[in-house]
Amino acid sequence: MGDPIQLKDEGNKHFQAGEIENAIECYTKAIKGCKDKKVLAVIYRNRSACYLKKENYANAASDASKAIDVDAADIKALYRRCQALEKLGKLDMAFKDVQRCATIEPKNQTFLETLRRLGAEIQAKLKTTFSTDSRVQNMFDILLDEEMEKDKREKAANNLIVLSREDAGAERIFQNNGVPLLLTMIETGKQEMVLAAVRTLSGMCTGHKARAMAIIQMVGVDKMCSIMAVDNEEIVLATCNLFQCINDSLTGEDKKDYGKEEALVLDASKDLKTILLALVEMVGSKKVSGHGRDQALNLLSKNVPRTVKKSKDNSKALFTIDHGLKKILKVCGQVSELPDQLPMTENTQLIASVLLTRLYDELSCDPERDNFREICNEYINSKIDPNDMDRTIHAINVISGLLQGPFDVGNALVGRQGIMEMMVALCASEREVDQMVAVEALIHSASKMSRASFIITNGVSLLKDLYKKTKNEKIKIRSLVGLCKLGSAGGDDYSLRQFAEGSTEKLAKQCRKWLCNPKIDTKTRKWAIEGLAYLTNDADVKDDFVEDEIALKAMFDLSKSTDKTIIYSVACTLVNCTNCYDKKDILPELVQLAKFSKQHVPEQHPKDKKDFIDQRVKRLLKAGITSALAVMVKADNSILTDQTKEMLARVFLALTDDPKDRGTIVAQGGGKALIPLALEGTEAGKTKASHAIARIAAISNPEIAFPGERVYEVVRPLVGLLHTDKDGMQNYEALRSLTNLAGFSEKLRVKILKEKAISDIENYMFEDHDQIRQAATECMCNLISCKEVQERFVSDGNDRLKLLVLLCGEEDEKLQIAAAGALAMLTAAQKKTCNKITLVTTQWLEILQRLCIHTNPNVQHRALVVVYNMLDSDNSELAKKLMECELLEILSVIGKAENNPKRQQAIDAARTCLVKAMDLGLIKPFATPS
Repeated sequence: MGDPIQLKDEGNKHFQAGEIENAIECYTKAIKGCKDKKVLAVIYRNRSACYLKKENYANAASDASKAIDVDAADIKALYRRCQALEKLGKLDMAFKDVQRCATIEPKNQTFLETLRRLGAEIQAKLKTTFSTDSRVQNMFDILLDEEMEKDKREKAANNLIVLSREDAGAERIFQNNGVPLLLTMIETGKQEMVLAAVRTLSGMCTGHKARAMAIIQMVGVDKMCSIMAVDNEEIVLATCNLFQCINDSLTGEDKKDYGKEEALVLDASKDLKTILLALVEMVGSKKVSGHGRDQALNLLSKNVPRTVKKSKDNSKALFTIDHGLKKILKVCGQVSELPDQLPMTENTQLIASVLLTRLYDELSCDPERDNFREICNEYINSKIDPNDMDRTIHAINVISGLLQGPFDVGNALVGRQGIMEMMVALCASEREVDQMVAVEALIHSASKMSRASFIITNGVSLLKDLYKKTKNEKIKIRSLVGLCKLGSAGGDDYSLRQFAEGSTEKLAKQCRKWLCNPKIDTKTRKWAIEGLAYLTNDADVKDDFVEDEIALKAMFDLSKSTDKTIIYSVACTLVNCTNCYDKKDILPELVQLAKFSKQHVPEQHPKDKKDFIDQRVKRLLKAGITSALAVMVKADNSILTDQTKEMLARVFLALTDDPKDRGTIVAQGGGKALIPLALEGTEAGKTKASHAIARIAAISNPEIAFPGERVYEVVRPLVGLLHTDKDGMQNYEALRSLTNLAGFSEKLRVKILKEKAISDIENYMFEDHDQIRQAATECMCNLISCKEVQERFVSDGNDRLKLLVLLCGEEDEKLQIAAAGALAMLTAAQKKTCNKITLVTTQWLEILQRLCIHTNPNVQHRALVVVYNMLDSDNSELAKKLMECELLEILSVIGKAENNPKRQQAIDAARTCLVKAMDLGLIKPFATPS
């Protein structure tokens, strides 16, 4: 432990040098070893000043208080505490401190000015508070007066909601008996009143843990669940948002700075557990509407999984599995055609399958996964009853739900003895509902070649019979989809066709026929898209489908409907049509080896070659694919899974391949739609979306492609493409797009620097690949107007300036234009670089002279600007050296040339250089040609 006095002095030196962290460290060490109370007070006071600089106001106030405890008249400590308290929003306490300061030193203008300012702020705050109180009461009076005009009540409701979103307003509502009055509004049962009350509660709970906990106690979780259980989508969504706001405040997921409230120790675990149990109960309750059940499942999907995947705490998932897995399976097993089923929407069962996937993904060890599988197995066993077909098809439907969710679990259950046979047998049942459930289960279970082979052997004839004989369109289309899936079991391998030549085309034709029939209900038409999702593995089917513009538009219209379960099938179909799935490169040597050893060799369909793919993309764009994708991207996260997002990103990337099509994509909202795909989803999906953004941003006006504040959101995904784990094309496209953005506005340049892209851009300037190096240099040229970038080139101990000079000497004209342009701007902004250029390389003069006689007028003009900047750099020796070499002759020749519109900039620049040289007395005047 060092001497406290010495450590204090050392801390003072660091503080004066602006090294605040080092100063805090010295003061902290001094405090630990100091026994003298007066010295200790000084150290605390000094450390308080450091914390003020670091904007750590709570610690600054605490340290100043410790100094005041020793000496109540310590004017520096009092004023520092005043400053800290003001920043913390404690104006009355800050006012008292500065009042004491002014009493001790009544002539100090700083204290008097602060006293006046704080006094005025306190008065304004009091005035606002009193006026807010009266406004709150007035709003409730209007809302609860049944005779009041409708317009006034709507205005009062909107004002109340807006007020609740401000912390001060929310607090006034809460303090003025607001929660009981809001409950009174809910009890009226009128939609507009309930919505206004629920939305106001959401605002009050946002960003305030203590208030959220108080509202839970006053309103009650059961009451909130009963509101979310009603059959009104708008009220259900508003209540779902209330639950989410409460959860975010209680868990800290809102990432808000709570200020003084952070000092309160509030244990929210009990409330969170109560909410979780209540949501789980809602999942399986008959009293809950379909919309309410959807949102209960959505809330579980969003809040049960870990937000940080590295965290080992998966207790919420385990708790949900123990208390709610069977209830979720019950939802998956519902068959709407049977009596006494749970109320559901078109999306409910898919949302339940997604939740099952997320719960299963949360499990971190084999015993946990075994427990999950055992609960599923036990539930299905309890439902299978040969004497009760309703219970049996419920069990089969649960397996379908698992196959659409955690596939491994569903696949293991299908593999159990008797399950596949039961599905095939149910297809032959006389009841149409049995046939429908069995066919759906067969479709979902045929995802593996082994299963497909079993069904081809045992079930194809049954599916064909069902397709031909049934009069029920729903069963007919499902049978067709089953045949479609079996027909596509070989994927895009041309040599692995399951059915005879032409059979898949016939199946696809029938699917398109159903898809285009508006008289058939949406759910049934959805199955037609499901069939096409499988059949479009075949290139003949792809080509026929994209040529059928009516079928394409029908699919796009369905993708915009309220039934969002269609999105996955549409995405699969589009991925197949654009061939944007991953394909492994097959080495010719391995093909020969496989043929020699009589192994199967995958074959590419002739229509899967690039020319055919490009034609398909053009037809899709013409049919309006971009607007359909833009609508799909807006779907709720419970439906739009990460895998679906990745597929949509792949399609977008395929669409942006031709630069001529990018304008169309932007015009139809493609630029905006790509941003969420680049920020959320799988790593592969985010990379594909970022690459598509890079292609658009490289050649489009950023204000049109990404309107409003969205343009700033695209910078981070683009910077992500500069990482070394991305391929060269992604690096190149990202650099080009950043170049375009950097040339657009100062705010965008600052945003690029904030995302720490500058180091990566510099690294690519050293790249061996000519195009990447050129793109990086062009990007740097557009960024160099930023002072921060200029400082990097001016600072000693690096080769940045040397590299820029040497790049000017390369043969590539575009590279020369970029490097010379950067050098021209840099020498204009930072005069010291003019002299530094002469020190970084001995070739500087030779390179400059070559640039000045360059045949490209753009290169020549930039070089002449550099020469002028050197002459104007206040370095007489440098100016003299320039005029004593061949540069004078070059300037004279260019300056004496006749005016020429194509080279006028260079001619004017040369003449300006000569005039400057005359002003410096380095050359004598000459007559300008007439």
